[in-house]
Amino acid sequence: MTGLLSETAYAKINLALHIRARRPDGYHELETLFSFAEDGDRLSGQLANDLSLTISGPQASALAAGEDNLVLRAARALQAATGIAHGAALHLEKYLPVAAGLGGGSADAAATLRLVARLWSLAPDDAAIMAVAQALGADVPACVSSLTCIGSGRGDRLAPYRDPALAGTPLLLVNPGIPLLTGPVFAGWDGIDRGALDPAGWRTSRNDLTGPAVALVPEIADVLALLAAQPGATFVRMSGSGASCFALFDSAEARDAAAANIPFWHMASRIR
Repeated sequence: MTGLLSETAYAKINLALHIRARRPDGYHELETLFSFAEDGDRLSGQLANDLSLTISGPQASALAAGEDNLVLRAARALQAATGIAHGAALHLEKYLPVAAGLGGGSADAAATLRLVARLWSLAPDDAAIMAVAQALGADVPACVSSLTCIGSGRGDRLAPYRDPALAGTPLLLVNPGIPLLTGPVFAGWDGIDRGALDPAGWRTSRNDLTGPAVALVPEIADVLALLAAQPGATFVRMSGSGASCFALFDSAEARDAAAANIPFWHMASRIR
């Protein structure tokens, strides 16, 4: 019998996020440059007769282990798509805040797909994995590989993007401790198309959701200003629809010194 396996649910950041248009299906046409931290939540599991989930960790109290949890939804959807009769006993160690713009739920779902595929002896490139990911949410497909990539459409049309200078860059994630749902932030977008994303010029690009997110959670502006003031910070931005923000640093020492100045939730990591 397969023993205990584990996967990291890598925290997602958006180096750039350009909103281009509203779609009739309720989503938005967007162009984004996804990247991922080396750290995040942790998922472990082993074969079982049924599917089950337990949760621990510093952010566990914000998340229920019921059938609506994306971990169980992902596992059940893959089970149904493949006709596999196996179950899995899953455990999630929750470190990323909920509704934070770091793709926590999407990353958890993607890690689940990778983990149960291993438990159930599915090939990593089995078409059912990506089909389930696309049905679960716009960010889930990018989180399956958790490698820097360009997203278009609603964010689920993916193309690889390689920037050798990015990998290993010291990264600091910060959240002001205020959950922010995605829907109201997108609803606050002013509808103005400010232009296409040039991935190679991501350092001069935008996050078009920053304004509407700050209007809902003004503390985001404080976090951005605090990060920008840290010595060694080379790039500062809000991630996704907020409220989390991040900074890239020129050294791990500068990142760790900055982390000591942050009074909010934070996670020190590096770009994968």
